[in-house]
Amino acid sequence: MHDIGPSVDDWFEAEILPHEAALTHYLKRVWANHADIADLRQEIYIRVYESASRGLPDSPRAFLIATARHLIVDRVRRERIVSIDFTQDFAAPNVLIDWLSPERRLSARQELRSLSDAFDRLSADCRAVIWLRRVAGLSQREVATQLDMQEGTVASHLCRGLLVLTKMVLGNGMESGAQDDARGGDNETGHG
Repeated sequence: MHDIGPSVDDWFEAEILPHEAALTHYLKRVWANHADIADLRQEIYIRVYESASRGLPDSPRAFLIATARHLIVDRVRRERIVSIDFTQDFAAPNVLIDWLSPERRLSARQELRSLSDAFDRLSADCRAVIWLRRVAGLSQREVATQLDMQEGTVASHLCRGLLVLTKMVLGNGMESGAQDDARGGDNETGHG
């Protein structure tokens, strides 16, 4: 990140908005419900703008796509938590359930099952890294220390694990080579 120039508005207009088509294409690839794309894009823009008001990123396009990835992970995690709540506590007042159609509830349960199955197929190291980074919110350095790994190994597990989860969940099943990736490959020790 570098210092803020004369105007975040000008920077945003010049450096972020020209990538709207690429962002929309990315979101359509990774998010199943295309009706949500406009809202997702708006939320990403808000996050990018707020972050830029504290300091401008060195690579705006990469920052935009990274922000999109983080938002998708947050949404999946939030939907997973909401889905768990809906399926675990039917005795509670159905204040929130009433607006969900039976098809939507079934879909949410299937998505949760799919994510859970995909998560279980990852190697133990990948699962631990993803859990600690994305759910527990630890930094890469904290995860490396806790798991006795090098930071590069943590980054590799996180990247590979999220890619495999994305392929298995959003790609509707195992793609070629994803099974080996999910297990960490045959020749990998997992620790660096």
